[in-house]
Amino acid sequence: MADNRPCRRDLRHYIDVVSFAADDVKLFLDTHPDCREALEFFDDCQAKRALALKEYAKYYGPLTIDTADLSETDRWNWINEPWPWQEGGC
Repeated sequence: MADNRPCRRDLRHYIDVVSFAADDVKLFLDTHPDCREALEFFDDCQAKRALALKEYAKYYGPLTIDTADLSETDRWNWINEPWPWQEGGC
């Protein structure tokens, strides 16, 4: 694409992958809270997820409240974008 916009489907898949990894290691940390390797992996997943969510919001609208901005008309931006289940691919 001319504006180097990432593929919507690929970006959503990546967000799902890093979100799953963060949730999974979070469960491990419940029983192994002193595992430095798991803590570092969790921090890495969280950072990647936050960056991907910001990128998704930039091009396609927010997926979470953390990346939602009010427009000048004080309306939520995501009502103007297709919902995630309405996506048409790239």
